[in-house]
Amino acid sequence: MVLPARVAVVDDHELVALALQSVLTDVDDLDFDRHARTVAALTTRPREADVVVLDLSLRDGSDPAANVAALRQWGARVLVLTSAEDPYLVREASRTEALGILRKTAPRTALVDALRSVAAGDHVPSTEWASAIDSDPLVHAAPLTPREREVLALYASGMGAREVATALFVSENTVNDHLRRIRAVYHHLGRPAATKVELYRRGLEDGFFPAPRRE
Repeated sequence: MVLPARVAVVDDHELVALALQSVLTDVDDLDFDRHARTVAALTTRPREADVVVLDLSLRDGSDPAANVAALRQWGARVLVLTSAEDPYLVREASRTEALGILRKTAPRTALVDALRSVAAGDHVPSTEWASAIDSDPLVHAAPLTPREREVLALYASGMGAREVATALFVSENTVNDHLRRIRAVYHHLGRPAATKVELYRRGLEDGFFPAPRRE
């Protein structure tokens, strides 16, 4: 006899968990396990769930990629739910080991089918996932190294070269060398980035960091 797959939810809103619990009431091969408001709260206990339904944008400010990685390390498979309000986060989720990205407004049958696929270890095709990949600026972004992207993100956020150097445990000269190469790359691409404001715009355009969130 095959036991039902156990499904947990990580979401700020208890209503989401209650709705999922209601959906699964009459589904023989899926059982509702429990609800947690953060990934940390869920994973501090021994793993009970086979599948975790993860809200893309949690109020604790946690990173989707880090959340998925923590859940995978815990041993669960992941289905991401999104309101699709933040394309950057959707793209970030598409680069993780999550097996699917689904809108919170998806029909009941689509959600159940997605959970069954994830429980079986299968990817869940969806318009959200396809759109995230098709619109991923990193596919056509400036060819910067991971370290250069890190320098760009910190520098464009308002830090000076010395502050960036301190944050990355490198010399200020090294940071300035990175900034010179970043500007040279953008100049070669015909996308000037001489000023800090222009660097910030280029980083946003290429998806190296998210746009500021509205409160």
